[in-house]
Amino acid sequence: MELHQLAYFVAVAEEGNFTRAAERLHVAQPGVSAQIKRLERELGQELLDRSGRTVRLTDVGAAALPHARAALAAVQGVREAVDELAGLVRGQVAIGAVTSAGPVRLPDLLAGFHERYPAVEITLSEANSDEMLAALREGRLDLAVVGLAGEPPPGIATQVLIDEPFLAVTADSGPLSGRTAVDIPELGEVPLMALPKGTGLRTALDAAFARVGRTPRIAFEAADPNVLVQLAMRGLGVAVVPESLARYHETELQVVTITGRGLRGVLALAWRSEGPLSPAARALIAFARANYRS
Repeated sequence: MELHQLAYFVAVAEEGNFTRAAERLHVAQPGVSAQIKRLERELGQELLDRSGRTVRLTDVGAAALPHARAALAAVQGVREAVDELAGLVRGQVAIGAVTSAGPVRLPDLLAGFHERYPAVEITLSEANSDEMLAALREGRLDLAVVGLAGEPPPGIATQVLIDEPFLAVTADSGPLSGRTAVDIPELGEVPLMALPKGTGLRTALDAAFARVGRTPRIAFEAADPNVLVQLAMRGLGVAVVPESLARYHETELQVVTITGRGLRGVLALAWRSEGPLSPAARALIAFARANYRS
């Protein structure tokens, strides 16, 4: 049994097709077929069902797949450990961020990390906080900038980057015109614009309303807080946004303080505190934590 045979088997299992697997591995398709047949002969069992248009795993193949992946991961771990001890951090890292992460200057962080570790490949994606926390737990992300409305879930460590209250903004002629402060029950009487469910802001907003036995009247949702501000400028309702964004637009909009407890926005650096991490992932986490402390 050879490592490249396991790599071919995993690729075909994931692609469901010999041709696509060969393209992914940058090898000839007949070679992939031949090596997997050799593997099957050595094991004495068929791993793949080739009878349909899509290649499927047999029961034996399904049982063997996680072990093949683990063997390949172990070999990669050996390479990374040697590189780390030699001072050559290589590999891939995946970082995620909420759309509202602009104030944390993530591009500067990634540029600095790339300058220090040029051999590490970096991928960046955007999603809501709930999705990214799940991706961290599952190992699909190494680091994320997320919005939190409470304590992080088990297995996730965090470092708070920004902690500020949420404010309401509205056009001068819009709802709450002339007000300087509003409580949660009063806020429930006007059409609101907020981030979608699954985001830290929305979770905090829904929780604040739940504490007084109310449900917010959400007129518009947008993943980008800047869009909420633009909607408020056009008199379409009251946008609930972080204080820094509200103050930035206070010459164009009326800013209203929301009284009551718990309605705060927290942006935090989050990473998996349990389970294995690659040397590249450990380097990224350490670099980010040090960068945001300074």
